[in-house]
Formats: sequence, C-alpha cells, structure tokens
Amino acid sequence: MDLIRYTTRQLHQEHETTFDLCARLENAVSGPNWPPSGDNGSAISVMRTIESTIALEVMRHFEFEEKSLFPLLSEAGEADIAGLLIEEHEVIRECASDLSGLLERARTGTLDKAGWTSLANAARELAERLVAHAQKEEMALLPALDDTLDEETDQRLLDGYLSG
Repeated sequence: MDLIRYTTRQLHQEHETTFDLCARLENAVSGPNWPPSGDNGSAISVMRTIESTIALEVMRHFEFEEKSLFPLLSEAGEADIAGLLIEEHEVIRECASDLSGLLERARTGTLDKAGWTSLANAARELAERLVAHAQKEEMALLPALDDTLDEETDQRLLDGYLSG
C-alpha cells in the first residue's frame, strides 16, 4: 500500500502490529496447552501481555481516531465511514472488557471448565473483530485520510499522537 501521509503510515504500522497480536491471541487459546493446568501458565502469560497491549495501544489508537481523525473525515463528507468505525470501536471495547474480566478470574483461579471455554471464545471473538476492523480501516479509512489531510495537518496530528 502506497500511503503518502505520516499519520496513515503510522496507523498502517499499528494495524500490522494488531494482526500479529491477534494471531498470537488465537494461538494462545488453540494450542496443545489450552486450557492451562498446573504450572503451565504460558497461554495465560501471553494473554496478559496481549491484554495490556490492547488496553494501552489499541484503545489509544481508537481514541486518536475518534477525537482527531473522524471529525476531519466528517467535515470532508466521509461521516458514514467514521460512524461505522465508531460503532465497531464500541463493540471491540466491550469484547476487550469481557475478555479482561475472564482473565481476572483466570488469575484468581476461579474459572471452571466452562469458564475456560468462555475465555477462549472471548479471545477468539476479540481477535476476529480486531482483524476485521483493522482490515476495514486499511481499505477505507487510510485512503480517505491520505486524500483529506494536507501536509501541515498531517504533521500536527502525528506529532500530537506520538507525544500523547
């Protein structure tokens, strides 16, 4: 993909990280050591890392888009795509919250067999939704932003995002 703006290149890099993160999340709940037992907590360890990454990076990415980018797209006549992506952000946040609650129960040792199944299903759902969302942004959001942003606005947005 030939992106011309710094902001869109940054978002593209973050999407690539998200694709990798989701693959790791799906592998964590599909491997031979799932569900974890005894001293085998490697899947949970991977999921904790993923959970913190989602909380810090993915939610930061969403907030930047919602506060800084979607208003610009709306002004440029692209309100429909901005609205759709906001709706998806809300669903993904809810999925992440559900997974976080299940991981907390796993950490405290209060998950039964059905709980482990729920945790695996929640992880898969979150990964699936994140991948589909990032793909949609790659196909629709990034090209629209490349067309909408001028050089000065692009640099200002990226500087604010990276320093925030």
